[in-house]
Amino acid sequence: MTSHVLLVEDEEALSLFLRDSLKKAGYSVEQAFDGNSALAKARSLPIDLIILDVMLPQRDGFDVCRTLRSEGSKTPILMLTARSQTKDTVEGLKIGADDYVTKPFEMSELMARVEALLRRFPPTGAYSFGPFRVDFRGTEVTRDGKLVNLSAREFQLLRFLIEHRGETVSREMLLKEVWGYDPSLYTRTVDMRIATLRQHLEDDPKQPRYILTVQGLGYKFRSDDHETTL
Repeated sequence: MTSHVLLVEDEEALSLFLRDSLKKAGYSVEQAFDGNSALAKARSLPIDLIILDVMLPQRDGFDVCRTLRSEGSKTPILMLTARSQTKDTVEGLKIGADDYVTKPFEMSELMARVEALLRRFPPTGAYSFGPFRVDFRGTEVTRDGKLVNLSAREFQLLRFLIEHRGETVSREMLLKEVWGYDPSLYTRTVDMRIATLRQHLEDDPKQPRYILTVQGLGYKFRSDDHETTL
């Protein structure tokens, strides 16, 4: 099924080039040219990925990203920036961006990052295990039909574990792939998020059924015989 991309770029020539390149690659593309329009479209349209320029009229990309995350949006965001300073990259990741590309860039690099994000955040389908259903498109988790209130980061963490179910994933891998952090600095971050995720999903968080600890190695997602992929 076609993935829907919201392209937010106010530079007309670049926006046209990116739109045509994305369409040629098979994506459906919606465009916005300022921060307010970007927010309106992200809120009202079924979008699978947002390509978001930092420097925009009305409100910048950081503000757009921050606002969407504060509203609970879990749509993956790839930021475009002409600023190459580390602090700008760190700011974008801290407020919820999933990846970034610094201008000027090769189109092949941008496409590779788009594809990688859509693999991490599947645009369609759902996954069910036990009493739970994870709706990747709607970014919702329900238990017996009732909504489970996960944060954006908890949802991303659960999604990654499900995508790698049956595998042991290290804390370092989770920090790199889910948070985008330097794995050498924040290993306790993963443990704390796993603990809160277990509170939502496990009947007995001290004896988890789904999110298992592999001593000395990391974590493993294990569902039961009734799992289904839709």
